[in-house]
Amino acid sequence: MRFGINSFLFVSPFKTESVKLFKKFKAWGFDTVEIPVEAPEHVNPEVLKAAAESAGIAIGSVCACMGPGRDLRGTAAEQKTGLQYIRALIDQAAAMGCPRIIGPLYSVVGKRGPVSPVDQKKEFAAVVKNLKALAKHAAAKGIELVVEPLNRFETDFLNTCDQGLKLIKAVGAKNVKLHLDTFHMNIEEKNQAAAILKAGKHLGHFHACGTDRGTPGNDSLNWGPIVKALQEIGYDQDVVIESFTQDVKVIAAAAAIWRKMEPKRDDIAVKGLANMRRLFRTSSRKPKAKSTPVPALKLLHKPAAKAAKAPAQKAAKSLEISKPAKKAVRRK
Repeated sequence: MRFGINSFLFVSPFKTESVKLFKKFKAWGFDTVEIPVEAPEHVNPEVLKAAAESAGIAIGSVCACMGPGRDLRGTAAEQKTGLQYIRALIDQAAAMGCPRIIGPLYSVVGKRGPVSPVDQKKEFAAVVKNLKALAKHAAAKGIELVVEPLNRFETDFLNTCDQGLKLIKAVGAKNVKLHLDTFHMNIEEKNQAAAILKAGKHLGHFHACGTDRGTPGNDSLNWGPIVKALQEIGYDQDVVIESFTQDVKVIAAAAAIWRKMEPKRDDIAVKGLANMRRLFRTSSRKPKAKSTPVPALKLLHKPAAKAAKAPAQKAAKSLEISKPAKKAVRRK
């Protein structure tokens, strides 16, 4: 398992020159970086790959930023734009040596409202069709597509693990998997650990975020069962901290961050990583077996045990009253 950091905590948009962050992330102890690519022209994948290799950190995932016009369930024009954008990300990820594209790979973030059952079926069919085409292109490049359910305030299309699994199974491609996020699950799931267990082998990416969008492990969430569930299903991919602050204005407005989550922005990354390592380390420890007291004589070798019993038996016999003595006592 690797621990990663989403660059939205520090910059938006991420551009080629933003690779200067890589050394800082590595120095803090992160194994991977997750890069939201808001527009393909913002980055040079070859430069990003070289910078990551130089810093000794892996580009673990590219996050799709599904803004206006990028909608796999929208109009014909929106679907075309969405397909072109995600295809470009797949090509860039391959050039970066990055194994996966993650995020809400189905629709515009923020598109929500009542949808009739008839229209729901049409939208679902459109997304399945488009994801099948993208999955084929991604498979040829060795890239996974990992689809993320969002909470009800960000989409009406995919909110829960169950809905995500239904979509993945309908697409039916080995390289299309499920992406779960503790922030969204805290709103939509009855039980986060149960959702993780249900995802099982289909889970391909995981976001660790505080319930207030701040530091994971420094919030109201009960992390113990979540970590245990991830370990139980044998999850060994990236656990990425995706948190936001007021410092990045565009993201703060989009994610409704109106106050400071920590005294310093760096604290979210540094403390969050320390919390994750502690939680996973603690959960992986096996409880010590309870020791049962063993009688001292049982610890001795059999001949030694017999020798130890002999004096005790002899002493006991010396205390016994002989039969004649017993009769004499009775007569009195």
